[in-house]
Amino acid sequence: MARMVHPGLSSAQKAELWQRWKSEQSLSDIGRALGKHAGSVHGVLSANGGILPATRCRSSRSPSTVSREVSRNGGSTYRAVEADSMAWHQACRPKPCHLVKFPILQGIVARKLSINGSPVQIAGWLKQQYPEDGSMRISHETIY
Repeated sequence: MARMVHPGLSSAQKAELWQRWKSEQSLSDIGRALGKHAGSVHGVLSANGGILPATRCRSSRSPSTVSREVSRNGGSTYRAVEADSMAWHQACRPKPCHLVKFPILQGIVARKLSINGSPVQIAGWLKQQYPEDGSMRISHETIY
């Protein structure tokens, strides 16, 4: 049985598709305007993660990564500077480090590290030296 071949979209149609997609038209509306089924439109968009190929190529990231970044940070109103600023803000620690809150502990840990004590040894030593004082305890992972 012979396979039916459906011609794809021309360059002009693809350009119009991307322009309409950028102006937030639905797949059905874009398909109607191009005289194609919405599934054809969806195929072109999904193959590129909903991101214009030239934009994606400049970033050297996969379509899904770029799409996730854009949708997470405003969609069609995406601005890279604002997204970067928000990412740095969200990366901040929710609370200050234990060593910052207890300067005496910080000094002891720094002194022990300067004489080549390992974080595991220091954490164990603190537990032995100050068994009743919770503020003088710290995990070896925090020291790292």
